[in-house]
Amino acid sequence: MPVKFIAEVSSNHARDLPRAKRFIAAAAQAGCDAVKFQLFKIDEMFAPEILERSAEHRARKNWELPVEFLPELKKACGEHGLEFSCTPFYLRAVAELEPYVDFFKIASYELLWTDLLREAGSTGKPIILSTGMATMPEIRHALEALENVGARDITLLHCVSAYPAPVQECNLASIETIRTATGLPVGWSDHTRSPAVIERAVHRWGSVAIEFHLDLDGNGEEYKSGHCWLPSEIAPVIERIRVGEHADGRYLKAPTEAELADRLWRADPSDGLRPFRQVREEWVRERARSGSR
Repeated sequence: MPVKFIAEVSSNHARDLPRAKRFIAAAAQAGCDAVKFQLFKIDEMFAPEILERSAEHRARKNWELPVEFLPELKKACGEHGLEFSCTPFYLRAVAELEPYVDFFKIASYELLWTDLLREAGSTGKPIILSTGMATMPEIRHALEALENVGARDITLLHCVSAYPAPVQECNLASIETIRTATGLPVGWSDHTRSPAVIERAVHRWGSVAIEFHLDLDGNGEEYKSGHCWLPSEIAPVIERIRVGEHADGRYLKAPTEAELADRLWRADPSDGLRPFRQVREEWVRERARSGSR
């Protein structure tokens, strides 16, 4: 099954609709399958005690995605052949997103919020759930909340919620641990900006999806943290993985079309010489015909 690549715009759109649309075009050109935004309101994300004392957190109000962008973003994704997704960070956001998203993404920081899980799961839309910072009991509890309201199409993402995530702390082997424990498809949510990590997650650990943070030009709000890829960086990674997917083929072991012409040029079992006797005999006959002309 092809790996699903999801470009996470985060807050790098700068509340600029044309810029947000350029993200969609860039993700499509890079070879992605989906683009994901985030729908949050700072006043409903952080406790008032934090906002009162932290100007840095209050300033993130400038990162909020305007709800009125949603129809245009959905339309732009359709024009580029991409799925549109968005992460809800407040309960009402689920209803605001439902008419537009192809799937819901639940962030690692919200994995413990059962009410949000139930709200998203009850829509019947596919759910992708990041598991950064979580333990297996916490993951099982989140899955129970989703499944109890009818969610069935669920994908989990192993994630290290550090920005950027140190390569030596990626613990990609957890992908197999989560898959074995839950029986669900598992992918990798990347914060490393390391091609080697993404390719290892796919080729060694069988990640079915790769989510990564994207910026267009290094001017996005979150780029300076060091976890956002540029289109020119991620495109060759996706291309290498796509090329590898073309090589997978079928489980049937049989000669391929490219091999057929050489089958008769194998060593003949009777004497170990190449090609088969029937080819040699044809060559002898062809020589005799040429000599008689």
